[in-house]
Amino acid sequence: MKTLKQIFLILMVVSVFSCKETTLVEKIVPETITEIRNDIEKVEPPNWWIGFKNQDVQLLVKHPNIGKATAKISYAGVSLKKSHQADSPNYLFLDVVISETAKAGQFNITFQLEDGSELLQTYELKSREKSAEDYIGFDSSDAIYLITPDRFANANPDNDEVEGLLQQGIDRTDDYARHGGDIQGIIENLDYIEDLGFTTVWPCPVLINDMPSGSYHGYAMTDFYKVDPRFGTIDEYKELADDLRSRNMKLIMDQVANHCGLYHWWMEDLPFNDWVNDQENYEENIDNWDWKVTKTSNHRRTTNQDPYTSKIDNKEMADGWFVSSMPDLNQRNPFMANYIIQNSIWWVETLGLGGIRQDTYPYPDKAFMSNWAGAIMNEYPNFSIVGEEWSYNPLLIGYWQDGKKNKDGYDSNLKSTMDFAMQKHIVDALNEEESWDQGLVKMYEGLANDFAYTSPKGIMAFLDNHDKSRVFTEFNGDVTNTKMALSYLLMLPRIPQIYYGTEILMDDFDNPGDHGLIRTDFPGGWQGDTVNTFTGEGLTADQKDMQSYLKKLLNYRKNSKAIHAGKTIHFAPQDGIYILARIGGNETVVHIINKNENPLELDLERFEELELNGKTLKNIISDETLIWNSSITLDEKGSVILTTKIN
Repeated sequence: MKTLKQIFLILMVVSVFSCKETTLVEKIVPETITEIRNDIEKVEPPNWWIGFKNQDVQLLVKHPNIGKATAKISYAGVSLKKSHQADSPNYLFLDVVISETAKAGQFNITFQLEDGSELLQTYELKSREKSAEDYIGFDSSDAIYLITPDRFANANPDNDEVEGLLQQGIDRTDDYARHGGDIQGIIENLDYIEDLGFTTVWPCPVLINDMPSGSYHGYAMTDFYKVDPRFGTIDEYKELADDLRSRNMKLIMDQVANHCGLYHWWMEDLPFNDWVNDQENYEENIDNWDWKVTKTSNHRRTTNQDPYTSKIDNKEMADGWFVSSMPDLNQRNPFMANYIIQNSIWWVETLGLGGIRQDTYPYPDKAFMSNWAGAIMNEYPNFSIVGEEWSYNPLLIGYWQDGKKNKDGYDSNLKSTMDFAMQKHIVDALNEEESWDQGLVKMYEGLANDFAYTSPKGIMAFLDNHDKSRVFTEFNGDVTNTKMALSYLLMLPRIPQIYYGTEILMDDFDNPGDHGLIRTDFPGGWQGDTVNTFTGEGLTADQKDMQSYLKKLLNYRKNSKAIHAGKTIHFAPQDGIYILARIGGNETVVHIINKNENPLELDLERFEELELNGKTLKNIISDETLIWNSSITLDEKGSVILTTKIN
């Protein structure tokens, strides 16, 4: 039996440990709230994270007559720095600071209204799922598969029509109607995409486009934080990203900083008088806006670089609306600027993205775009962003790439731009008859323009996309030219992007360049399709051959460091033959383009600097080997891709 003294000592020890345990719990468990309420109509971003380099986040609060409310936050490590009233009484902007001591958890923001009433909004801070350095962007080791989601695969017919949206129903006979493709359709066919040899998927935007027409393409967003329910849910979007990561593949998100859709939720009650460009003119001319917008927009993108540009040309370019149904966002408004930057970061973090493709890159305020890209790259140093610069002038393409020593001192902070110039060089080179200034020399001299780029291998090259005519159409149905173009694209010091359906020779012959036709349904993506690309059922011999050809090239490229980052040497075209080599490590890859219809012997003496004499090379497509000696026989028109990597 224990004495009273022993019992007292035991109670003391228990008390000490109990106190220590309580203190420990208090240190690791974030503050909790007793009441979860969501009284406010809209708060964006809808949540945020701890652990960013930039500790500031600005919340957009939308609610009737919230503008003069007094906001309060009581949560350890989080402070309300400042409140900003907008021009509309229905908005309040809150500058919130999230310090290093803040923990993940929920807290309430209290809004004291002028009439003495009180509203509560529960807000959540999340822990980040991985470190900023682990967000690895796309690069020249990747091959990107571009998809128009509405036209790829319809895995869930139940979401084809959503009650309450302005555009209803699907009509696959109408190239400009919705056809029903969705996110789940991409998820269910990732095996196909991976098997082809792609490492990255870029879907056109899947955020909601609640527009009365043309809502299928995704570029007229009406809510920057909401997935279009006809494409699926945010959970399915996350599933797509997660599934790609599990395959060591990446997801690129297509974003738009330049404009929104005319039916965006804020267009009925704009926060500030300068929230969108030309706002006063728009509000005064709503009934005649289709005509009016053409008088205030010029689309002259060279005003961004032109040392002689007039003020009016520059203004009409920067402030003009892209089209009358897409309001031009005013990034010079600091609240709009914060909104766009935070939205991009929110999606990077929410989806664990492997990159962003920014639409219409030269159209927004260029100082803002530098800040936008800089803010993202500051948080994610290994990330990648590509901007669309639809120009055939390498000087304009190069201007936007990070590190370019521009005369005006501008640095975009942008890793990659899109190589429209190379696309045109390849098409022209293979379509033209050979002469001293036509034909293959267009490709040769096009690649020679790489001196204009800070990092050529950081540029995204392509043959067709969702805005340009199908490459098979551009080659007038010539399969051999299409193969030569694709093989050249995949051997370049570039990041290659290939549009869905190129692998089966999809075309737009009926109306070349028509956007609705370019974005034709992918055969096999709909129940009942008589042709199925995924299984091969119903494909022609040429389609199966092209599919196999591209698969062989892509899967070889996936493991070739010489192609990813090797030295590039090319030789001026002679007699209808153009040779490009990639050299890296223990591998040399030689790409031969031959436009001659009849067999010929190619003298190899001219290519002595490649140091291949006497070496055995393997044909990547046929797996046949040859000895590189004095000459080789080229049996027919087309590409020959040889490698010193035999095994």
